[in-house]
Amino acid sequence: MAEKSFKYVILGGGVSAGYAAREFARQGVKPGELAIISKEAVAPYERPALSKAYLFPEGTARLPGFHVCVGSGGERLLPEWYKEKGIELILSTEIVRADIASKTLLSATGLIFKYQILVIATGSTVLRLTDFGVEGADAKNIFYLREIDDADKLVEAIKAKKNGKAVVVGGGYIGLELSAALKINNIDVSMVYPEPWCMPRLFTADIAAFYEGYYANKGIKIIKGTVAVGFTTNTDGEVKEVKLKDGRTLEADIVVVGVGGRPLISLFKGQVAENKGGIKTDDFFKTSADDVYAVGDVATFPMKLYREMRRVEHVDHARKSAEQAVKTIMATEGGKTVTGYNYLPYFYSRAFDLSWQFYGDNVGDTVLFGDNDPASATHKFGTYWIKDGKVVGVFLESGTPEENKAIAKVARVQPSVESLDVLKNEGLSFASKI
Repeated sequence: MAEKSFKYVILGGGVSAGYAAREFARQGVKPGELAIISKEAVAPYERPALSKAYLFPEGTARLPGFHVCVGSGGERLLPEWYKEKGIELILSTEIVRADIASKTLLSATGLIFKYQILVIATGSTVLRLTDFGVEGADAKNIFYLREIDDADKLVEAIKAKKNGKAVVVGGGYIGLELSAALKINNIDVSMVYPEPWCMPRLFTADIAAFYEGYYANKGIKIIKGTVAVGFTTNTDGEVKEVKLKDGRTLEADIVVVGVGGRPLISLFKGQVAENKGGIKTDDFFKTSADDVYAVGDVATFPMKLYREMRRVEHVDHARKSAEQAVKTIMATEGGKTVTGYNYLPYFYSRAFDLSWQFYGDNVGDTVLFGDNDPASATHKFGTYWIKDGKVVGVFLESGTPEENKAIAKVARVQPSVESLDVLKNEGLSFASKI
């Protein structure tokens, strides 16, 4: 069997891998020392583009335009960059076995990769309706979105089913962003989700009411409190109808499913400690195994602000955790120390002419401020979360860069507040004073 050896191996080719590679280069990694092994066929890219500009009919994003690290305002790392730095990009390669004791990875084609230090950056995979045994869920034109191949298939379907009907299953991040993208492509869109409102893991009922109203005004039909239980097909095996649990049937030329994901950690079962569905790490992203680090979606790490272990699925953490792990690796080799990870949770989304940001923790009492009328021209509004007399989280729609910085500071500092009425009256000006 063919065998290759590297000092450092990053397993996974997503956002974390790209940002880790950039940090290795900054820290002076030598040519030939580092390899990235990815089952995708392209160099690491900014995944959020897939649910936004990649699907737009105009101003469309395409590679090489959104390779990392452009999403955070950094240099765009084209395949040539990796060559120049002597970093080996091993693409279209699936690892099927990992043996931490012997520091060995085995590919589906029988290639063996040896490493001294491993960074696990395998990310997440989507949950599929076929996993739940949903009838007809293997029909053609039922799509999921995780990788660029998925996005390409969806783009082709949008072109083929011009002015057709789409059903979006799921009311979270992917559901909201893809419903907007499909609508911009002049597709008739219905959203279906079982919860009482959209984005229930983050949004309050008041926040959700704005987005549901806004989407309805754009002509998107929202069907809550039920789920897809089956699909019918035409003679070509393409999806034709979506059957709902409440008995309704929706016509569909395209179905897009966004019902969550799960971290890809099965290769390491029984070889590293786990916690809360991920690989347990310390605040330097070291795992319980020597010379093995885990970053991004797969890592369950100490969230110092809230004194608990958490796993975060978001591009911001994917970038920052990767950089933290590499700084730690290189500092340790040089006999130096680095400061541990002290992450402030951050989520954002953009759809239509909307753009929201959230920082902190969404626990405790809530105070809504601003204008959350879906028909409003300005639609600038937000929410504070207050726990034990302190503001612990802030959400803001249509904030300026300065205002978004202000709400981030509030979530980090956690200022005390006399009463909820004070927050309601002061609104965004409370954040601007901190």
